Amino acid sequence: MFIALIILHVLVSVVLVLVVLLQSGRGAELGAAFGGIGQANLARTQPTFISRFTTGLAAVFMLTSLSLALIATERPSDSLLKPQAVPSAPAGAAVPSIPGGTGGSATPAAGAQTSEAGQPAGAAKPEPAAAPAAPVQMPAPAKP
Repeated sequence: MFIALIILHVLVSVVLVLVVLLQSGRGAELGAAFGGIGQANLARTQPTFISRFTTGLAAVFMLTSLSLALIATERPSDSLLKPQAVPSAPAGAAVPSIPGGTGGSATPAAGAQTSEAGQPAGAAKPEPAAAPAAPVQMPAPAKP
């Protein structure tokens, strides 16, 4: 149903564009674009077949647009932004190495000595984060 409605909507929109392009505009001269010349003959004319056909196509286009909007709000959709479950690694599996690192497992080798912080013995301690720099003061512009 949804696919058929989309196909009908596309076909109606293409035919509507073609029918509108086939029509000759009222007051098509250049002055009519600015509201001047061409406004004298505003007598109503009988609607032609092509103008009735255009009105019908416009009505069908609006109905299919409204129907597609209503159907689309009712359909469940998967979001790309929804968090996905990350598969956990089995116990005892080696963790992939970090680029630029030493590689191997994230756990220390059997028998390796570790310090109180959980780092291998002899490893350099991380430096504390540097304090943020003071904001730079810009001189006020000179007034003439």
